[in-house]
Amino acid sequence: MKKEDGSTGPRPRKSARVALQAEVQLRRTGQHHYRVNVFDISPEGCKLEFVERPRLDETVWVKFDGYDAIQSSVCWVEGHSAGIEFERPIYPAIFERIVARLSD
Repeated sequence: MKKEDGSTGPRPRKSARVALQAEVQLRRTGQHHYRVNVFDISPEGCKLEFVERPRLDETVWVKFDGYDAIQSSVCWVEGHSAGIEFERPIYPAIFERIVARLSD
């Protein structure tokens, strides 16, 4: 959903997100990994704070400590925050471990 200021709002979610405050690694095409804040997560995606405003539909890779990077795409943008959708949902058991680790 496009707003007057050019930002886009969230799409309807497939499942509830778990609120948290943590850091993950992010990589954008042609750049090195860097740490960013993650504010919530679901098996299908998460909300991140970007250093530089991302483009809608931009491909990014998010890496949770101890797991392989997950290819994702930016599905909404508001300022420097953005929602990303994982290419494939995270398996439930892995998702629970990631949430437990990020919540510590």
